Amino acid sequence: MASPLKSNPDWWRGAAIYQVYPRSFQDTRGDGIGDLKGVMLRLPYIASLGVDAIWLSPFFTSPMADMGYDVSDYCDVDPMFGTLADFDALLTRAHELGLKVIIDQVISHTADQHPWFKESRSDRTNPKSDWYVWADPKPDGTAPNNWLSIFGGPAWEWDGVRKQYYMHNFLGSQPDLNFHNPGVQEALLETVRFWLKRGVDGFRLDTVNFYFHDKELRDNPPLVYDEDAIGLDAPDVNPYGMQNHLYDKTQPENIGFLQRFRALLDEFGDRASVGEVGDGARSLKTVAAYTGGGDKLHMCYTFDLLGPDFTATHIRRCVQAFQDAVTDGWVCWAFSNHDVTRHVSRFAQTEEERARVAKLAISVLAALRGSICLYQGEELALPEAELELADLRDPYGIRFWPAFKGRDGCRTPMVWEKETPHAGFSTVKPWLPVPEVHRPLAVDQQETVTDSVLAHYRQTLAFRKKHAPLLDGSMTFLETNQDILAFTREKGGEKLLFVFNLRRGPQTVQLPNGLKIADAITMPGFAPRLEGVEIMLEALDVFCGRLLP
Repeated sequence: MASPLKSNPDWWRGAAIYQVYPRSFQDTRGDGIGDLKGVMLRLPYIASLGVDAIWLSPFFTSPMADMGYDVSDYCDVDPMFGTLADFDALLTRAHELGLKVIIDQVISHTADQHPWFKESRSDRTNPKSDWYVWADPKPDGTAPNNWLSIFGGPAWEWDGVRKQYYMHNFLGSQPDLNFHNPGVQEALLETVRFWLKRGVDGFRLDTVNFYFHDKELRDNPPLVYDEDAIGLDAPDVNPYGMQNHLYDKTQPENIGFLQRFRALLDEFGDRASVGEVGDGARSLKTVAAYTGGGDKLHMCYTFDLLGPDFTATHIRRCVQAFQDAVTDGWVCWAFSNHDVTRHVSRFAQTEEERARVAKLAISVLAALRGSICLYQGEELALPEAELELADLRDPYGIRFWPAFKGRDGCRTPMVWEKETPHAGFSTVKPWLPVPEVHRPLAVDQQETVTDSVLAHYRQTLAFRKKHAPLLDGSMTFLETNQDILAFTREKGGEKLLFVFNLRRGPQTVQLPNGLKIADAITMPGFAPRLEGVEIMLEALDVFCGRLLP
């Protein structure tokens, strides 16, 4: 079914994308788990934010060992979330509201309950025997090499039927597909075609640099620490970060598959793709390779801004590094998603400044060159939930508790109404608890407050759409006399200056030589002063001005 939205092949460039974690968005069936009907019910709210698209985390049939990132049927909806008819209705309603729909494609691995894997593991001669990464043990019975799983332990699981190891970059129940087999690529592309025919507008590709492995299964060397390297693929409690992952991912053959993927999308017109790249210090180089040339991915995101730093130095370093490395590609920036601690908890130094940090953070995102991803609840300034071990459902957190508490703290249910049971998410006990600290921040508490974080998000996204340079204009960093994030955005004769003070104290900034302000354009929620060539900024403040030619 074709999208009724107006065709625009570049709709993704500069788009604001709202990530929905369906399990935690809205329960309509009274089982404590969010569902597709719940997402559809709340689509008017999402549209009211002023975003261009939604990204749905996985809703496919799955044993749910990794919350849906272990797929057992790529072409159906898990009964937990509803039916294909529910998805079709959601898609139609989203398009009526002017929203594009991006779905999560998890194709580097499947669930061990997938029919492909069940056949593959049955013996060494079946038609799908080579569809997964199988290898003989070393003579002493140990794993074929030193590769590690991100979720802890070796990346190899012994199978007693085949008397071989199979590779898994994540859980032992998430076996890696063998992309060196052309049949695997064909089968996966057919699953993508299935959703394209249903009318989806794009795909978020999970762990997009993990598809291929080194055929020779060579050991990864140890990582030589570089304090200037940018990359955040695993917490420091995880030995995964002690290897230089030269051979278990990011292989050159990946380029050819991404070209095939892009060619398929291009058959259907204005569809888009965004890849998740976790490649340590090489991430930006990988993004350049995967998005350059116009024949692979439309855009990628990395973990560079998903860490603990919210400083002018760090943001400039990440963005400038991207611009230096990626000359003709595109990036998608975010401060939060379903895999990391919510950014108001990472960035705010006190509870009192959370709202201010939330407002400044979306203002920074809105001004950067690239598309942007927002994660459900960040528009309410929700902090990370503090959960007990007994509450956890994330196998990653359970494995590394208490040094690393996992990802459930950012996956708790959306809070819609302060006073209703379970904050309006469900009528019964949810799969994760609703933190009491989230209730005062519920949607119904912010809807009518003119200076709420929710109102600020709406105003800032409207501001971004109003100024063409912010969607796909050029970006140039400026030198200043302070620890300040300053840059210009320019397109079509309009040139804007942005000056962000990310410090907790006021700063006065002199305009760089040669720049002249035509007029100040107040960004929503901020009121800095301009006196001559000096910009007076309060703590966590921003100035925006239109420059004279």
